[in-house]
Amino acid sequence: MQTSRDRFLDVVRAGAILAVIAQHWVMPVLSYSDGHLATGNALATPGWWVVTWLSQVMPLVFFAGGAAGLISFRRAESTRTWLAGRIKRLMVPVLPLLAVWLVVPDFLRGLGVPPQPLQVGSAIAAQLLWFLAVYVLVVLLTPLMVAAHRRWGLKVPLVMGAAGVLVDVARFNDFGYIGYANAIFVWVAVHQLGFHYVEGRLGTLTRRGALALSAAGFGITALLVAFGPYPASMIGMPGAPVSNMSPPTVLLAFLAVGQIGLLLAFRPQLNALAARPGIGNALSWLGARFMSVYLWHMPALIVVAGVTVYGLGYETPEPGTLLWLVMAPAWFAVCGLVLLGLLRLFAHFEMQRDTGEITARTPQLVVAGLLVSGGLLGLAAHGFAPLSDGIAHGPVPWVVLATAGFLLAGKHIPVASLGTRYLGRAVAVSERAALKR
Repeated sequence: MQTSRDRFLDVVRAGAILAVIAQHWVMPVLSYSDGHLATGNALATPGWWVVTWLSQVMPLVFFAGGAAGLISFRRAESTRTWLAGRIKRLMVPVLPLLAVWLVVPDFLRGLGVPPQPLQVGSAIAAQLLWFLAVYVLVVLLTPLMVAAHRRWGLKVPLVMGAAGVLVDVARFNDFGYIGYANAIFVWVAVHQLGFHYVEGRLGTLTRRGALALSAAGFGITALLVAFGPYPASMIGMPGAPVSNMSPPTVLLAFLAVGQIGLLLAFRPQLNALAARPGIGNALSWLGARFMSVYLWHMPALIVVAGVTVYGLGYETPEPGTLLWLVMAPAWFAVCGLVLLGLLRLFAHFEMQRDTGEITARTPQLVVAGLLVSGGLLGLAAHGFAPLSDGIAHGPVPWVVLATAGFLLAGKHIPVASLGTRYLGRAVAVSERAALKR
């Protein structure tokens, strides 16, 4: 069993978030004319789908999250305190993002930004919240999945993977919406693999075994792409009839096996890299701001695109051309500077240690997690529409839902006594009204 900090997991998490940023910043192909922002995806360039087999790293995020989650779960005083801590830790960095984007759309509208580019930017700012919505559900399931892991071992991710296959079969046979069930089956299966890194055979694989595992994962992925209904790209592409990501297909579980095996094969080298003082300091810096970096890297892109494309008339060169290759580093540098500025403003929320007393009981925490997940999922689906378009149909209900969940993850609320108290008051008011009549 692991008791000290696992630097390999730190490297995986850091590499994953950097890959997410790189992918999102390299993808946009933008131009603006007559009130319309044209958007494209550089990774839709013929042949570039192969990049997504490495750049689609959400499987690694869930894998590392599962491993880190099990380590922290073993150290927790109780399931209740662990759940509360996880929910609050995930939500605290989100709160400033919600506060900012509640007012930004109306501010930009007041500056004269046309509706279509405003809608695109407001939607993009909220899209990444899907991950947190799903991850909170995975967190809620973790105590049960840890118990299942310790009783049935590898059978658990295998069963989840088999369920994912059945979901895909139904999805590709005219039951499309059932595909969203794989947001649980696929990601929980990958999350379970993190458990097996901490308390199973994955953490003790030899290089040969890890490479064999990687070959099996990538090999099955390739076979399913070649002979199955799955697209070659591991991210959604404009105009594509099927996406491996939204909703996730079981292909991502096999991709996860390939990626995890590949990284495990070089685990000693990655640990040695993390042991270097400069790299270790960078990992610590990034680890303390992980969620803030994830949440604010797309707003940084929106700022840069807004100034250069909408404001200055810049157009993204054709992907793959010499001009595109020359401009890409400058694009990354400017986005990086803006992101650093945003982190200086907002990362301290994540870095503050929560000292509040947690008295909420487990059922209340489950409700809190469901509210958080539902609110964030609603925002991811609908975006941050201007409040001037109407409070009830905009982001406010979803923000209220997520914020209510965050507040419920703190102190215990005696629902039964509250209900009795308010019922008593209602009866008293009714009696007084009857006496007056």
